[in-house]
Amino acid sequence: MTAADEWLTVESLDLEAQGVAHDAEGKVVFIDGALPGEVVQVTVQRRKNNWEQATAVAWRRESSQRVRPLCPHFGTCGGCKMQHLHVAAQVATKQRALEDALWHLGKVKAERLLRPIEGPSWGYRYRARLSVRFVAKKGKVLVGFHERKSSYVADMERCEVLPPHLSALLMPLRDLVAHMDQRDRLPQIEVAVGDAVTALVLRHLEPLSPGDLERLRAFARDHGVQWWLQPKGPDTVRRLDEGGPELAYALPEFGIVMPFKPTDFTQVNHQINGVLVSRALRLLEAQPGDRVIDWFCGLGNFTLPIARTAREVLGIEGSEALVQRSRENAQRNGLAGRTSFVARNLFELPAADLVAYGTADKWLVDPPREGAFALAKALAELHADTTLAPDWAAPRRIVYVSCNPATLARDAGLLVHQAGYRCTMAGAVNMFPHTAHVESIAVFDRGEMR
Repeated sequence: MTAADEWLTVESLDLEAQGVAHDAEGKVVFIDGALPGEVVQVTVQRRKNNWEQATAVAWRRESSQRVRPLCPHFGTCGGCKMQHLHVAAQVATKQRALEDALWHLGKVKAERLLRPIEGPSWGYRYRARLSVRFVAKKGKVLVGFHERKSSYVADMERCEVLPPHLSALLMPLRDLVAHMDQRDRLPQIEVAVGDAVTALVLRHLEPLSPGDLERLRAFARDHGVQWWLQPKGPDTVRRLDEGGPELAYALPEFGIVMPFKPTDFTQVNHQINGVLVSRALRLLEAQPGDRVIDWFCGLGNFTLPIARTAREVLGIEGSEALVQRSRENAQRNGLAGRTSFVARNLFELPAADLVAYGTADKWLVDPPREGAFALAKALAELHADTTLAPDWAAPRRIVYVSCNPATLARDAGLLVHQAGYRCTMAGAVNMFPHTAHVESIAVFDRGEMR
């Protein structure tokens, strides 16, 4: 058991941005607020047989990479976990987390490490889900992220990772909700920023009164935003009033404009997304005669840029509604003739169903946090028994974009050890600066090393 006066040397950071140390008895101690190389004393909050969870309370030695957090709410607000670590060290930490996951979970080592993709460290978060709470005891409304390790909403006056114009809306939103009739029935405001418009989605548990609707309209006029209303699930979201600019983002390198709804999945960091799409396409090396499959295609974020070069791109996604939106985006951008889209459950994908989608020269895979296990498993089965589909050929190259290094590592293990691929490249993507979230990109090639 870690003693209160024991000094611990922090050895590394885990995927939750906690310092990792060992006490005098060799037990692992996860330390909130501690950085590698620091020597700290801790207060233990949780004890288990093999590990403890603690918070740093005193420092004998600080890391040279420790910096002063820019946000006054850091440490209370749960939106960021790494503002006390220099941003260059954050990127290095995420790169190591990717490498460690690939090796320890998948027994895979990339032949080449890609330079991490980096971008703005502040004001980058173009999408966010803000909780709303009317706190009767305090007589005020709170709008923001949850407190760290708590269901309470942080008392935030500003947010440094939101774009400045969104950060400046936090206090006006608190005042707006405080004067609404349904102030205690409004649990959430989702924000989405496009290139020309900022959309606010108000989740409301009861129908809004005429007075509340007029208050929303006045707020929209005063602050230049669009209100969308969401009475139930994401599919129920609707504009409060029509007209005004379209919610969309551009990929100017490819001459593509992507309209979206504020509840659609889009990357939170538009600048990084543009760089990520560009790198993914360079790594994919699609040729004019290629057929490409984009698995988990979403709204066509990768599908449409690929279609600028490839002969044919098939986009596959789990939702029929999302697939229809992809078709509309392809039509709008003049790419309907080179694209097709299919809706199906990608978490259940027998080998025979995979073969039915035909042979493709290249694959782009961009799954949610659960990864693409069914896809990798089907490839492994087809590689192990070529009689299952003698006329079908696996793609020569797979570019895998991941938001979870653990599931990427799991799938990489299948691709490398059972499906005949080599992991030729991998690198981190700092999509969420100051958070512990690790985005990454990896490339898998068939055949012998050249």
